[in-house]
Amino acid sequence: MYEKLHRFEQIVFDICALGLLLFYSYAAVISPAATQYHRGIYVIVTYVLVFLLYKSQSRIMRAVDYFLILLSIGTIGYWIVNFEVINYRTGAETPLDMTIAVIGVLLGIELARRVVGNVFVFIGILMLLYGVYGDYMPDLVSHAGDTFPALCTSIFYKSDGIFGIMANVLATYILLFVLFGAFLEKCGAQKFFIDFPLAAVGHKIGGPGKVAVIASGLFGSISGSAIANTVSTGAFTIPMMKKAGFRPHVAGAIEPAASIGGMFMPPIMGAGGFIMAELTGQPYSRIMLVALFPAIMYFFSVFVMVHYEAKMYNIVGEKSEQSAMAIFKSEWYYTLPLVVITIFMLMGYSPGYSAIIGLCSCIVVSWFKKETRIGPKEFLEASRKGAESSLKIGATVGVIGIIIGVLTFSGLVLTFADIVIELAGGSLVLTILLIALASLVLGMGVPVTAAYLITAVVAVPALTHLGVNELAAHMIVYWLSQDSNITPPVCIAAFAGATIAKANMWKTAFTAFKFAKFLYLGPFLFGFVPGFSLDGTSMDIIKAFVMIILGTWAYSWFLSGIWINPLLGRKNAA
Repeated sequence: MYEKLHRFEQIVFDICALGLLLFYSYAAVISPAATQYHRGIYVIVTYVLVFLLYKSQSRIMRAVDYFLILLSIGTIGYWIVNFEVINYRTGAETPLDMTIAVIGVLLGIELARRVVGNVFVFIGILMLLYGVYGDYMPDLVSHAGDTFPALCTSIFYKSDGIFGIMANVLATYILLFVLFGAFLEKCGAQKFFIDFPLAAVGHKIGGPGKVAVIASGLFGSISGSAIANTVSTGAFTIPMMKKAGFRPHVAGAIEPAASIGGMFMPPIMGAGGFIMAELTGQPYSRIMLVALFPAIMYFFSVFVMVHYEAKMYNIVGEKSEQSAMAIFKSEWYYTLPLVVITIFMLMGYSPGYSAIIGLCSCIVVSWFKKETRIGPKEFLEASRKGAESSLKIGATVGVIGIIIGVLTFSGLVLTFADIVIELAGGSLVLTILLIALASLVLGMGVPVTAAYLITAVVAVPALTHLGVNELAAHMIVYWLSQDSNITPPVCIAAFAGATIAKANMWKTAFTAFKFAKFLYLGPFLFGFVPGFSLDGTSMDIIKAFVMIILGTWAYSWFLSGIWINPLLGRKNAA
């Protein structure tokens, strides 16, 4: 898309991309706490880049794009400059304050329409209508309502609106980690993430499928997107699986099933981990420790199912020209950026600061080989790619602010927990199933990170009321928020895998759903086994880990269906 911009627009885009990297690197080192300048500048640049990149086709509408850019700078700049003054006159805003707020809210909806699509816009408009006409709603969800300008004023200026938690986390953590991922890929690490598992397990039973699982775990931990993970590693692993003998729909299903595990894998966990740290007040190092074992169990479950799938059909991969040890000895340094980030965060440094150190280590690592060296040109390209990648989630800031702002304004945040508990009859099992259904429906039109944030605001109180500790409750919601990537009817990651595999989309989707079944088992373990989230004594945690490892193997063996063959008198297919 960048290539379609005019030269002047490309220059503006590059300046903005470099500006984001330099400003937020400086902010992470000097002043990690997010001020109105951190949030406001991020939102302004995001708006400008979206209106540049996702441009209108006609000349007349292109002029409208530039007008919207000016409006974005004006409205958000007004919020930055008058931040303290507006806070002092809360409840007594001027007509100008209200006009700016209305324009800002409408710009947020248009931004989401261009990047995410019409479904997100529909949700935003529906929430605005609910906010204005709340007094006409059924008693269970009714509220006093308000005028449209007054509602927009609340959404635009209050801390739980457009410049709330999503803008805060994006500006302080997520952007820097997205940029880190772009630099890590630029330094050549992605090739190592595929070559090493290929040499390690590529020649074993189901080798190419196992390569997909391990490579997705390595690359997915920093990519921040199950779909991006599926497309990038799948372009290599899916054809390799088909060549080895996996049926096309199975090859297309294994990759997305493995790819969503990257969203649970430290040190980055997509973007949700940072939002979780912000919502719970826990240090991110704690979030990483709690997330590590469940993430490993997720990949282990997919790995075991791949093994038995391959065993049923006698699928064996080819031996690599180089040994895994030889590749590790020659390219081990590609793991350094991830190791550096993990060590710094465990030492108590902020995630943003750790991301900058990791980014610098990517530049150092790139100079180990001549063909991967990051010079000025490569530095600009990586900054550009990182900025472009951040727009997908950054463009949702406005509508997420509308949704959370209206939920808070209406009081539905407080009543939703009561509604869920009443519907579930106080049953934790039914509560988790209802949350799974809600996140699946929400995830059909909202990026998974946004789905997590929105669902967590209303669902976590219901879980904690039933005795689940807060961090485990957030993990339940976070895991379930990924279900729309892999669960029909939408399952975009599975459809991406089917496209690469040239397989039937629905067949691939339901097969991916089968391989990713631990996605639905994990939340129940968080809810019923405190040790799964490191809650309890050391002995409780050890016992839980041992039982879960054995249970995961048995669970995956059963779901693989290999036990059916002897019952039906089948022999392994050639």
